Amino acid sequence: MFKNVFGSGFLVRTAHVTLTWVITLILFLHDTDLRKQEERGELKQPVLFVLLVLVSVLLYFAVSLMDPGFVVSDSDAKFTLGVSEEEQEMIPNTSKAIRLRRCGYCLLQQPMRAKHCQNCKHCVRRYDHHCPWIENCVGERNHRWFVLYLGVQLLALLWAFNLAWSGISYASTWDLWLRQNGFLLAVASLVGVFSLVAVLLLGSHLYLVSLNTTTWEFMSRHRISYLKHCGADENPFDQGTLRNLWSFFCTCRIVAWEQVYFRESTERV
Repeated sequence: MFKNVFGSGFLVRTAHVTLTWVITLILFLHDTDLRKQEERGELKQPVLFVLLVLVSVLLYFAVSLMDPGFVVSDSDAKFTLGVSEEEQEMIPNTSKAIRLRRCGYCLLQQPMRAKHCQNCKHCVRRYDHHCPWIENCVGERNHRWFVLYLGVQLLALLWAFNLAWSGISYASTWDLWLRQNGFLLAVASLVGVFSLVAVLLLGSHLYLVSLNTTTWEFMSRHRISYLKHCGADENPFDQGTLRNLWSFFCTCRIVAWEQVYFRESTERV
C-alpha cells in the first residue's frame, strides 16, 4: 500500500517536513500571539496549532507514500471492465464503444480513465496528475486524501500567516524594524505564497471533483479516446454534483468506470 519512504522523493519530503517545523519553531520563538499565550499558560491554541501542523505532515506522508492506484496486471483491468456483451451490442459502433487499451510503456491493459505515468513507471487508475511536491501520482486511491491534505494544509497556512503577522512590532527606524521583524516577514511572505497556491489547488480540485472529471481529462480531453468524441460540455462520468461528491469522498471501492461510461451511452441510444 505504501512506497519506500527513502525512494526518489526522499529529498523533497525531507525539505517539506524541515520547512514546516522551522516555520513552526520561528512562530514560537518570536513575540507572536502563540508565544504570548504560551507564556500566560494558555496552552489550548498552541497545542491545537501544533496538532494541526502534525496532522498536515502525517497527511502529506500518507498521500506521498500511498499507492495511487497502480495497475499491476492485466487481470486488474479485466476485473473492472464489467460490461456485458448485450450492453456492448446496444451501443452503436460509430458512437463511444471503447475497448481496453494496452499501454505502450508497461504493456498492461489499461482500465478506463487510467494513464501511464513516466515518473512512477506505472499506469494509474483514474489518473489525475503527477505531483512533484509529493513525488507521487494522484489517482483513484489517494485523490480524496490529497484533497483532504490540501484543506488541512490551507488551514495551517492561514493560521500561521495570522500568527506571523501578529508578531510584527513597531520600531523607530526602518533598519531596526527590518532587524526585529525580518524572520517573521520572511515567514509571512513564504506562507502567503503557499496559501495562495493551496487555495488555487483546492478550489480547482473541488471544482473538477464536482464534475467527476480529472485534471488530465480536463486538460487533454481532445486527445483521450473515450472523450474526444464527446461534445465540449459532455461528460459521460458526470452523475450530478452531489452524487459526484458523495462518490468521491465516501466510496472506498474501485469503481468500474466502463459501466458508468457505457450506461450513459446506452441511455442516449
